[in-house]
Amino acid sequence: MRYEGVDGRVAIVTGANHGIGAATARALAASGAPVLLTYLRVREPADPSLTEAYRAARAGDAGDVIETIRQAGGQAEAVESDLRNPATPARLFDAAETAFGPVEILVNNATGWAQDTFRNAPVDRLGRTLQPLSTSTASQNLEVDARGSALMIAEFARRHVARGGAWGRIVGLTSGGPLGFPDEVSYGAAKAALVSYAMSAALELGEYGITSNVVHPPVTDTGWLTPAVREFVAGRETHFHVAQPEEVADVIAFLVSDGAALITANVVQLR
Repeated sequence: MRYEGVDGRVAIVTGANHGIGAATARALAASGAPVLLTYLRVREPADPSLTEAYRAARAGDAGDVIETIRQAGGQAEAVESDLRNPATPARLFDAAETAFGPVEILVNNATGWAQDTFRNAPVDRLGRTLQPLSTSTASQNLEVDARGSALMIAEFARRHVARGGAWGRIVGLTSGGPLGFPDEVSYGAAKAALVSYAMSAALELGEYGITSNVVHPPVTDTGWLTPAVREFVAGRETHFHVAQPEEVADVIAFLVSDGAALITANVVQLR
């Protein structure tokens, strides 16, 4: 699907070497947006609770995504970067501007996900390995999902205002809920902070033509789903189906299109 108003708008999509980020980069490029994909290769230790496909995806670069976009006639470049480094946002925006021009679309998808808990339990109800909350697990989540996203928004806003921009789109990805995220407590806290930053951006930056929204995907098949997770989803009244990354990417692409110009300061809950 091609979305109106996206053609020629330079985009940065973080965490785009696989899953929702990769699907979003492809969707935006298909609508004519030159896209800078960011990624960080994460080599997970062997763990029976993580599928080999998911471990391989997280450890890979964005080469396949770039090739797919270019073969379809789109424009894309990729930069490996660590959002835990406060210098990363400026470097990414410099790279995007050098390759394509001023950035008008920002998708904060990257996550520093590490599963931790306050409980004394080695695994969660789905058999996934748990860690006790520590400085390391809290920092890993908060420095990427929360602070990293905030610094990306700040860099986006600073450059947009400095050049007199009048059109801009910010979309973040969240998870968990108002009662936190049991067994993924730091991840849930980091995502709650991301939502707050995105809502503040919507209210503060609206006068500059920028909208800011957050997408809350359902359980999405990005390679991590085990039979236990699928069984869990099937037995829950609050989950309607397991989504594909492309379904979530279509919502993100719509939110950055001209058709969503009046939509801002929303958390879009997908089921």
